[in-house]
Amino acid sequence: MTASSAPSTHAIVSDIWRYGLPTAAPLDALSLTGVEPGLPSSFRLGAAGQAAIAAAALAAAEIWRVRSGRRQSVSVDLAHAMAEMRSERHFSVAGAETPDLWDPLNTVYATGDGGWLRMHTNFAHHRAGVVKILGCADTREAVAEAMLGWRGEDFETEASSRGLVVAKARTFAEWDAHPHAKALATLPMMEVRKIGEAPPTPLPATGNRPLSGVRILDLTRIIAGPVGGRTLAAHGAEVLLITAPHLPAVPGLVTDTGRGKRSARLDLRQVADKARLRDLVRGADVFLQGYRPGGLDDLGFSAEAMAAVKPGLIRADICAYGFDGPWAPKRGFDSLVQCATGFNLAEGEAAGTGGPKAFPCQALDHISGYLLAFGIMAALLRRADEGGSWQVRVSLAQTALWLRGLGRLPDGPSASDPGEAEVEPFLEETQSGFGALRAVRHSAVLSETPARWEQPCVPHGTHQPMW
Repeated sequence: MTASSAPSTHAIVSDIWRYGLPTAAPLDALSLTGVEPGLPSSFRLGAAGQAAIAAAALAAAEIWRVRSGRRQSVSVDLAHAMAEMRSERHFSVAGAETPDLWDPLNTVYATGDGGWLRMHTNFAHHRAGVVKILGCADTREAVAEAMLGWRGEDFETEASSRGLVVAKARTFAEWDAHPHAKALATLPMMEVRKIGEAPPTPLPATGNRPLSGVRILDLTRIIAGPVGGRTLAAHGAEVLLITAPHLPAVPGLVTDTGRGKRSARLDLRQVADKARLRDLVRGADVFLQGYRPGGLDDLGFSAEAMAAVKPGLIRADICAYGFDGPWAPKRGFDSLVQCATGFNLAEGEAAGTGGPKAFPCQALDHISGYLLAFGIMAALLRRADEGGSWQVRVSLAQTALWLRGLGRLPDGPSASDPGEAEVEPFLEETQSGFGALRAVRHSAVLSETPARWEQPCVPHGTHQPMW
């Protein structure tokens, strides 16, 4: 696809809209400012991110129109959207520097067959696992030397069989020939589907925000799912984050993505805590979860079981590699999906680096999070109109395939990378459970119901698991 034939950002918003709602997107209410690329990349990260944020904001405006009878305008600036797409890089607590979110071993390594492999070692057990396979010292230098004794696909297969998270760098042609890529090619970019019958559930009649009175259970971690919950909170939803004491977390991401949410802990291995979660489900509108496909089923929280507990519930699922195909159960993160699906080698070739090159942001995570928020709001609108229980499904790999279809920017790799001075206008200062917080505010501007986070971010487990 040439630059001249690539879809406009307004057209991309319209394309996103059709996956969730049967009506035409109200593009006459939308203003998009700024010029691509926004970030140094040969891919249209700027247009995709700006469009995903705009689609979610338009859905919030449509909910407000249904609730109040009043229309409002929506605007999204590209530079601000790109700052939000890297929000985890731009926050600070009590004036301290933004923490480094990457483990030292979390990088790309040359393999013995002339290829490349990326590891994700931010969690201690993942780091220990790859070092154990390699039988080497726990240093980047030792890992790099040991990886030269492995073929990339062999190590990827062995690590995945042990529940670890690595990815061989593939070209687009290699990925397209992979059985999982062929399975994904038959799927839509995202799904908003009815999974059960229930009477229509009217949108709440009180409150001064689009999602006032809407309750979200957020069982997600790291970036994609938490960004979805954070976006819903920005439009007024009551979001209750549920995690467990034994689950690892990245502290900086808890701070950045926890804005707008209360936080409680439940251990679903315990009978009493499972019962408590079911009680919370009965009072919820949305159950947002980021476990691998089938991960909650054995605990009694499949989509169908939850719809039986709460007819009319919206179940929203986010995963790495999609919900069908041989890699559906595979653990993964944004950086790994970029690597496995061909983007990093393509980006490196465009930039002339002689090897794989990562995106300048966790684009698949952020875009998927905004798409998730859009899908949830689309389901709220359809539940109010049609009734039923609904399921929203988004994956990083399907987002990647959609992004690839938007075309390339030949001059994108040479674009300037916005620094702190360029990001400064998009920051706001608030109090939080960690101290004085300076962070990127939401980039969608709604003329009547401005986006904002009323609940400060807090450490995990600050609140009781109750509405």
